Amino acid sequence: MKLWFLTGSQGLYGEDTLRQVAEQSQRIAAKLDEALPFTVEWLPVLTDAAAIRRVCLEATADDDCGGVIAWMHTFSPAKMWIAGLDALGKPLLHLHTQANLELPWSTIDMDFMNLNQAAHGDREFGYVQSRLGVPRKTVAGHVSDPAVAERIGAWARAAAGRAEVRSLRLARFGDNMRDVAVTEGDKVEAQLRFGVSVNTYGVNDLVEVVDAAADADVTTLVKEYEDSYRVAPELRIGGDRHDSLRYAARIELGLRTFLREGGFGAFTTNFEDLGGLRQLPGLAVQRLMADGYGFGGEGDWKTSVLLRTLKVMASGQPGGTSFMEDYTYDFTPGQELILGAHMLEVCPSIASGTPSCEIHPLSIGGREDPVRLVFDADPGPAVVVGLSDMGERFRLVANEIDVVAPPEPLPRLPVARAVWRPKPDLRTSAESWLTAGAPHHTVLSKAVGAEELTDFADMLGVELLFIDAGTTSRAFVKELRLNQAYYRLAQGF
Repeated sequence: MKLWFLTGSQGLYGEDTLRQVAEQSQRIAAKLDEALPFTVEWLPVLTDAAAIRRVCLEATADDDCGGVIAWMHTFSPAKMWIAGLDALGKPLLHLHTQANLELPWSTIDMDFMNLNQAAHGDREFGYVQSRLGVPRKTVAGHVSDPAVAERIGAWARAAAGRAEVRSLRLARFGDNMRDVAVTEGDKVEAQLRFGVSVNTYGVNDLVEVVDAAADADVTTLVKEYEDSYRVAPELRIGGDRHDSLRYAARIELGLRTFLREGGFGAFTTNFEDLGGLRQLPGLAVQRLMADGYGFGGEGDWKTSVLLRTLKVMASGQPGGTSFMEDYTYDFTPGQELILGAHMLEVCPSIASGTPSCEIHPLSIGGREDPVRLVFDADPGPAVVVGLSDMGERFRLVANEIDVVAPPEPLPRLPVARAVWRPKPDLRTSAESWLTAGAPHHTVLSKAVGAEELTDFADMLGVELLFIDAGTTSRAFVKELRLNQAYYRLAQGF
């Protein structure tokens, strides 16, 4: 993904000044290119409405352009930007900066003032963006400031997520879990709002590909398991459950083939609809998530979309991102905790240490014992995010949390799990989550935070509610009511 760097000025200043504008804006773009994990492509200085409209149309049409960074180096009369901003279909960041970090007080003259007047020009640009109602992020400060690069980086990661979801294809193997409400949703509206295409395939379409996996490929993958994880003795070669590990490998090979050949970046499964599969996919799903695929259990395509999007946004960042579910609470006063897990499918990108590859009964799904990776999540700050279909709109709800080590070992819980302390506390967090109608399936991420989520929601025009250290139940309810009024009014009558 590339970010286009646009610089505004005008022909009034003459060629000598515009040459200096170009040189300085190229240096600013180069600094951003060094600081960000994305390519920043500098474009020639814009001085008239026709050129501005043309470059905005080109940015919108270019699939490699993830977003546009605009800076008014001097004074660019903002009426020149109206047609271009109206045509722009990519995320916009308004960078309010200047070429020099410090002012050369003893030598400042009017030539310097005419050249270095972004403090003047960006205010003109800010007005027209607000007048047109253009969604954008505004970042002020010098590009040498790490905080500036960090905020632009968060926006750029959100733009990468937006670009991904705009072209994402998702395969549902089977349908939604019967009688479950929150995992349902409007797939047509999702494609209109996000761009994602969600389609259902019979599980036995997958079974055909699973059964066709070559034995030699299965053997090679099993060897990779033994090299990568602490494989239980009964699953190793010669062990009495080794065939189960081979079948788990066969599922992974089949899933990878199906997803790769279909161009899918995300998928769902459902333990109520396994067709000819002998096991509920566990190990395969965990490893595919670790490679960046989105996943949702019980047909939950919305969480699968969200996971894939956050995986893309988290690329290159420390910390993992996983499918998650709130399971049960520890209500010990002053030590309240949430234990999260899923039947099998938690991504090893959040693991603390090397996962153990094990096989145990599941008591649900009615099939053979499934193979899975077992581990505890690595402690540290994180966020859990859920996506709900509220009928007239989609709603994102996020909660800042601190993942902690389990207070005691969990020897009889043979699944991957995470234990966390929600902010501001368990009672406020749970009450707010329930009041918002947020889902039980979530994405837990240690790599994506509040700023990326806020930028992403703004780019897509999606409601975002944040539960953090400053949240109170009363204020949260008030925010919900205000949001309800805002989004209904914003849709028109």
